[in-house]
Amino acid sequence: MLASAISAFASNTRSASCNTKLAEDIPARTSAAPAGSTLMQQVMRLSGRARDAVVKEQVLAGNVPSFLRNLSPVTFTGKQADGQAVQVVICVLPDYLAVGSDRDFVRIPMGLPTAAEIADRFGFFLPTPKMVDAIYAQAKVRLVASPMPANDRMRSTAYLLQHNRTVETQLATFSVPAKDLTAGEKKDVVFSLRLRAHPGKVAIYGWQRGNGRPIQPLSTVHGAEYADYSHGIRLVSGTAYVDGAPQPLADVMQDSRLAQIVSSEGPIANAQALLTSLYQ
Repeated sequence: MLASAISAFASNTRSASCNTKLAEDIPARTSAAPAGSTLMQQVMRLSGRARDAVVKEQVLAGNVPSFLRNLSPVTFTGKQADGQAVQVVICVLPDYLAVGSDRDFVRIPMGLPTAAEIADRFGFFLPTPKMVDAIYAQAKVRLVASPMPANDRMRSTAYLLQHNRTVETQLATFSVPAKDLTAGEKKDVVFSLRLRAHPGKVAIYGWQRGNGRPIQPLSTVHGAEYADYSHGIRLVSGTAYVDGAPQPLADVMQDSRLAQIVSSEGPIANAQALLTSLYQ
């Protein structure tokens, strides 16, 4: 999957191209696929692993809004160890992963094993915390976090639907296309070295306040399958661009010269193997 995506852009080595080619491993949505609201009614009494199983089947079958396939570029600039300036561009979903059609979709939280498998199957990664900050800073639409009361219903489908409606109400005040980069409405399930140090845990980060500071510092308190209404899955293409040339994002994240540009934790060795280990 990743190799084909990179070869597709090898002829254009001086300019980043975050287009639908990078999302071509996401199957086309069929006319028989249920709308987001319909699917949520089917899983209304489910949560955790049981809901994740249904959602994973739908997402892997392509029941994803088409606008999410229009990836957005997020640019990092920095210097390598020798002082040479470098630019890294990553390509991300314009909003959090959702199920349904462009007209009827729901942003859906899920446990880390499910999120990691979906990312891997589609040739994507989860973002690092530094990527989350950059996505928020460069988003065309920046929403303010809207926390709901913490209680034992936080993981329920009803709660996530209520929060999804809140997000839609916020978005209605902006006159922008759905494909424009949007951020701030969710905490991110993130890719972190802590996942290697704390196996069986999920890493979460983000959910910016109006001042851009996150409510949630990087945390691995919860078990890997934990997901509540506030969590979102932002997929990052497995192809990045370094000074315009396509490179596997896994290579960038483990390169001692480049890793600090996209991750505050430094190099993440064997990043692809770490991603796979999160669900196998």
